[in-house]
Amino acid sequence: MKGFGIHTSLWAHDWTEQAARQAIPEAAKNGLAFVEIALIEPNRAETAVTRALLEQHGLDACCSLGLPEDARPTNNADKALEFVTLALEKTAAIGAKLFTGVTYGSIGERTGKPPTTTELDAVARFLDKAAAVARGFGITFGIEVVNRYESHLFNTTEQAVALIERVGAPNIVLHLDTYHMNIEATGQANAIRAAGAHLAYIHLSESHRGVPGTGTIAWDEVFAGLAGLGFTGGMALESFIYMPPRLAAALSVWRPVASSRTAIIEEGLPFLRNKARQYGLI
Repeated sequence: MKGFGIHTSLWAHDWTEQAARQAIPEAAKNGLAFVEIALIEPNRAETAVTRALLEQHGLDACCSLGLPEDARPTNNADKALEFVTLALEKTAAIGAKLFTGVTYGSIGERTGKPPTTTELDAVARFLDKAAAVARGFGITFGIEVVNRYESHLFNTTEQAVALIERVGAPNIVLHLDTYHMNIEATGQANAIRAAGAHLAYIHLSESHRGVPGTGTIAWDEVFAGLAGLGFTGGMALESFIYMPPRLAAALSVWRPVASSRTAIIEEGLPFLRNKARQYGLI
């Protein structure tokens, strides 16, 4: 995954034919290289029209998700693997080569305590099996670091790198997110630097998840960190406009984060592109 992309939550969270017909042409019109398709319910995700539209418009795609609450590696590893296997089948059918997100648990998974050795062992065993399934499809398997309010398992780059190196699967990569780093990191550039060669994908999301450039993210630090790392992976603008109640609750989003999709695309996207250009990333 390379270049600038956009998360399809800007249009819809249920990936239907209608969503594909709206999001993919609009992403192409705005000169993006790829779309990130949320597979919230992979059994219902449309694939055939999606693949045809991606080919028609010359776009790449990746897919992402968080696991259901009843299919976590920590409470039902077999069901979690079954769910991820279906999502990987859909990812392959779409023609995407990266599958990422909170692929090791559910969004909002917290026990009120630090992760136990038993939980971390369960996640490592699960990722070893899930990454093997992904390899069978020729898909890279990403893990996204999220903040303490969305998971108690992995909140920092260092924790995720330790997990990746423990599992040792050749196709597992790290996925960072500026929104989460803004909460957890001792500095955006520090978090990026600690990722090293494991970093393959990043969400560019404002501190309030709205229009990039209108919040408190240290964008110069973000892009300087990426440039210093020699980053060549995918950079996805992520802002939530349309959210199903279950996901809104898990993410604690109680109000609109932007006035419109147009504001995010016409104001936020040029802002991010200018920063990336300034630091020689595009």
